[in-house]
Parts: sequence; structure tokens; C-alpha cells
Amino acid sequence: MDPGFRSLMWYLIQGTRGGPNRLRILEELERGPANAHQLSHALRLDYRTVRHHLKLLEGNGAVARPVGDAYAAPYELSPYLAEHFQDLRDSFRSSKGRWASIASSRPMPRKAGVVR
Repeated sequence: MDPGFRSLMWYLIQGTRGGPNRLRILEELERGPANAHQLSHALRLDYRTVRHHLKLLEGNGAVARPVGDAYAAPYELSPYLAEHFQDLRDSFRSSKGRWASIASSRPMPRKAGVVR
């Protein structure tokens, strides 16, 4: 895997507050394509939160929408990430089990009036 892409994914997943949710989205997309509503339902996350993370992941080349920007078009892992997802997972696991702790974490409850 390209070191630059690995560093970018490391930052998106481990270096930011939204990383655990992004990881959950990527793992769900590894199982198969899904649109934002389906991901929101499956992961029990707010729809707008899922859209925010999908926009970030798409902008950084981690996910793609092969049928375009049509309403409710499904997302899937980008071809490059799909090919190297296991390598990425292995690199996170080698960092003292961090992958498992991120993957199993639950989203934090939202506080009233707090905008993320």
C-alpha cells in the first residue's frame, strides 16, 4: 500500500475524533455497497453524521459512488482501498491492538446544543 495513502487513512481513522465512526462505515462498506440511509440504519448513527463522514471519505479517495451522484446512490470502498483494506487493517492491528478498540467503540452520545 502506498505510504501516503496509509498515512492519510491513519489520520482519518486514528487521528481525528470522528475516526471510530469512519472505521465503522468502511467496515460496513467492505461487506457490500450501501447508501447513506442504509449505513445510518445499520450503524445506528444520525443520517447527517453518516453523510458528513462519507463526504470526507469520498473526498480523500477511500469510498466511491460508481453510479454517480444520483439520489440514494450506493457507496462502496474505492478500488484501491478495497484491494488494500486487509493491509490497512494489519497495520492498525500491529499498533498494539488499536484497530480492535476503535472498531468496537460506540459513537458518543450527542449533547444538546453541541455542533460537531
